[in-house]
Amino acid sequence: MLSPTIAIPKRLEPWLSPIVGVMSGVVTGATGVFVIPAVPYLQSLGLQKDELVQALGLSFTVSTIALAGGLLAHGAFRLDQLGLSLLAVIPALFGMWLGSIVRQKISPKTFRGCSLLFLIVLGLELSAASVFLSPPKHVLAATPQS
Repeated sequence: MLSPTIAIPKRLEPWLSPIVGVMSGVVTGATGVFVIPAVPYLQSLGLQKDELVQALGLSFTVSTIALAGGLLAHGAFRLDQLGLSLLAVIPALFGMWLGSIVRQKISPKTFRGCSLLFLIVLGLELSAASVFLSPPKHVLAATPQS
C-alpha cells in the first residue's frame, strides 16, 4: 500500500499472463484462495476501476468453477451442501451491488488502497483462523494415531 505502483508493460502481457495464470492455479489448488498472484498482477496492468473489477470477477468465477470441478473429480463436492451454498449467493449479490455504488463514488487511488486493505484483512483473518482454531473433531478422529 505504501510502495509505488507496479506497472507491467503491454508488450510483456502476452507471455506473462499465462505464467501468472498457471501460478495462480497452483496456489488456488493448494490453498483454495484465488488472490495471489492474480490480483497483484491484474492491478499492475493499469486497468480502470470498472475494468479491474470486471477482470477480478472473471478471474474469481473461472477459479471457482475450476475449484468446484477439482472437488467434484476427487469426490469432495457435496451436493447436500449445494442449497446452503446457493443461499450464500444472496449476501454476495448484495455486496456486489453495494460495492458498485461505492466504486462510482471514490477515486481510483482510494479504490486501490481499499482493495489492498481488504485483502490484507482477509489474509490476517485466514492466518488467525488457521493458528487459533482447532480442527473439527471429525478431522481429529479420522487422523491415524501412531
